[in-house]
Amino acid sequence: MTGIKRAMLLLVFFAASVSSLYSGAREMRSAAPAAEQAATRSAQTAAPSFEFFKTKVQPIFLKNRPEHARCYGCHNLSNRIFHLDPLSPGDTDWNDEQSQRNFQSALEVVVPGDPASSRLLLHPLAPEAGGDPFHSGGRQFASQNDPDWLVMAQWVRGVGTEAVSASQSLTRIYVTNSASDTIDVIDPATNQVVQVIHGIELPHGIAFSPDGTRIYISNESESVLDVVDRKSGEILKKVPLSGRPNNLAITKDGSQVLVGIRAEPGVLEVIDTISLQRIKSIPVDGAVHNVFVTPDGKYAVSGSLENKAVTVIDLHSQQAAWGVKFDRSVRPMAFDTNPDGSTSRIFVQLSGFNGFAVVDFAKQAEVARIKLPDQPGGFGVAEGRAGTPSHGIGVTPDGKSLWVNSTLANAVFKYSLPDLKLIGYAQLPEVHPLGNAHTGAVPEWITFTPDSKLVYVSDSAARLVSVIDTKTLKEVARIPVGEVPKRMNTLVLH
Repeated sequence: MTGIKRAMLLLVFFAASVSSLYSGAREMRSAAPAAEQAATRSAQTAAPSFEFFKTKVQPIFLKNRPEHARCYGCHNLSNRIFHLDPLSPGDTDWNDEQSQRNFQSALEVVVPGDPASSRLLLHPLAPEAGGDPFHSGGRQFASQNDPDWLVMAQWVRGVGTEAVSASQSLTRIYVTNSASDTIDVIDPATNQVVQVIHGIELPHGIAFSPDGTRIYISNESESVLDVVDRKSGEILKKVPLSGRPNNLAITKDGSQVLVGIRAEPGVLEVIDTISLQRIKSIPVDGAVHNVFVTPDGKYAVSGSLENKAVTVIDLHSQQAAWGVKFDRSVRPMAFDTNPDGSTSRIFVQLSGFNGFAVVDFAKQAEVARIKLPDQPGGFGVAEGRAGTPSHGIGVTPDGKSLWVNSTLANAVFKYSLPDLKLIGYAQLPEVHPLGNAHTGAVPEWITFTPDSKLVYVSDSAARLVSVIDTKTLKEVARIPVGEVPKRMNTLVLH
């Protein structure tokens, strides 16, 4: 090799070395703020609860999951990063001292408040669900909707340590999965499922006690009202009903739950929330599909598919006060108010109509019928929902806008209030079946965050909840939930 060639090679090597050092330094500098942010986030996040770990998470490691070895079978070995204390012969569970050691070992493989960065959750999760490429223990969790995976995610997020002070509030979005036996609970701060309530087959309507300690769910499978403890998700009582229920509502003072019965002649069952007994049945015009309590708490309003009627019930006398007949079956409803808080109008969705009717509350009559735009369009027929083109309607908590779902458009439309001027729409996800044309999400229900900044739409065909920014009309998140999500409600604890 000549001296010139040798000098050139040395120069190339030197340049590569400098580039490598510079690149490494740049990566270190970019990693440092990320590490600082992670440390700050951890410092601001409630530490995972030992009690929750011991009672809810730890049993997962001993569980016999179908076609899988138990987590304990491998992780009791001393060479495992996540190590579980070996059980003594004959023991089927760990004592408190052993549980503490398991707890400390688990803390080493989690990032408090961030399941998506926690190896305890990612390593056994299937790669297609966002997990690590390979886990020698197999794909223990096929998806992030696995109930056990969700329990671990709850623990990492600090569930079990939450406390609501007078200066802060807790908001949760509840989603009933109508073709399942689960209710998903979403934290709107992260748009993640933080709890799954099990054991209620065909859940329909959902409401909350004013203090948030209880959840009331109409159970279509057993024809009961399920009373659920909010924190634990345990069913406290099943209140028998006279027939199969649909939607429900709760009075403003929380003293009574009103359950609509989907059978003729048509009644609202009244459940006393102290005794948890059915105390009365209020006759209404036709079998009940939906029931609502007006914003001022003075009236209940029921709707009937068969009788094509709305019935307004005076909650003081608990008798029907007046009603409105339509030419089509009555579906979901929403309300806006007068400046004094009294009910101004009822917005009523109808079968076979892609839009809504407007009922003047004082006049006790329909005064307008508003059709949604023809475009976008092209959905609903393949999904078998042409007879229910528009399902799901709601008024934002600030009273400034009305939101209306459309299956035909696969979108949700925004109207300003009180003038009912069309502002625009947000497109919803499409479903892409293998080998078939794409179809729509089949939106079913609407709820909002208390600050009116986000609207949540249940996409029943897509097994998703769409989260939409009410100002930009842009979808900001898609949350996987259970089978055929429909009714939703927002819980706010102060």
